[in-house]
Amino acid sequence: MVTLQKVRANNASLKELGPGLVAVFVGGTSGIGESTAREFVRHTLSPRVYLVGRNETHASRIIEELCSLNPDGKVSFIKSDVSLLRNVDEACEDIKRREDKVNLLFMSCGFLSTKGRDETSEGLDKKLNVHYYSRMRFIYNLLPQLTAASTTTTTINSPSPLSRVVSVLGAGQEGPLNLTDLALKHNYSLRTCGAHAITMNSLMTHELASQNPGTSFIHTYPGVVKTGIMRDLGPLARFGAEVFSVLAKPFFVPLEESGERHLYAATSQVFVPKRDGEGSTAAVAAAAAVGSDGVKGSGGYLLNWNGDVVGKQNLLRKYREEGVGKTVWQHTLDVFQNVCGTKDGKY
Repeated sequence: MVTLQKVRANNASLKELGPGLVAVFVGGTSGIGESTAREFVRHTLSPRVYLVGRNETHASRIIEELCSLNPDGKVSFIKSDVSLLRNVDEACEDIKRREDKVNLLFMSCGFLSTKGRDETSEGLDKKLNVHYYSRMRFIYNLLPQLTAASTTTTTINSPSPLSRVVSVLGAGQEGPLNLTDLALKHNYSLRTCGAHAITMNSLMTHELASQNPGTSFIHTYPGVVKTGIMRDLGPLARFGAEVFSVLAKPFFVPLEESGERHLYAATSQVFVPKRDGEGSTAAVAAAAAVGSDGVKGSGGYLLNWNGDVVGKQNLLRKYREEGVGKTVWQHTLDVFQNVCGTKDGKY
């Protein structure tokens, strides 16, 4: 377990990265995204922050608070329903018009649902899209900005440039994939949807880190954190969730602590990109975390709520050996082409 003392020491040192860090928080208007954005603004010099979400009223309140925390920072809201890939594209175009680099892409968008498959106009299940495809679309669209950040040092004596992607979902809870139906058009259940979203996120940490050696990719499990995610449940399901919340309260991770811990995951030099892990000094190599492929400093990491490395290694190793990561990424690109390659495209 990474102690809170270590987490806070790391976060307090972030001014050493220099001024002008750029961060995008998808799902940044509530819950873990909001809490992490608050810590990011608190601890950095003149940051530029983009909150992507649906609730403009919440965003206005958060922006006012963040600007009072750090008057030298700039916080902007991008209104977007990321359950549609075309909306993701519009949000990314907005960011790309304003920024040449992005140091941190932090994605915690999501919702609870007891519905079965809920197909969007783009032919994808809404839950699977928000938890996987939309996140990958943000990465795909913003890779040029993330790559630019990986080669930009903000101060002469600063640490290695920050270029990082964090996806908050369910690291360590991977399950089997139906490789003939990755989008779950014909084999949908809430359980298989969860397994597909989590496992594909975990596989992509390794796959994308290998393709983009200057950027670190992290998938986290946040633990049980009380956020606004229950707002999408029906009345009966919401009541059940509230009862669970009362019973599980002793095991909750406080929202503020989750924000602190996720800022640590988003910035700590322990989670070096593959480039730095391979070409590092002995000291850096010794401090580097073990990647999702079992190799220290390999650029892709799976983290528990407390910072420990997790992941169902037997399953993930089998999938790596069989090239499943490449299969999943090619499938993802095929979905993008079908949906975004033509007007009114559909998968």
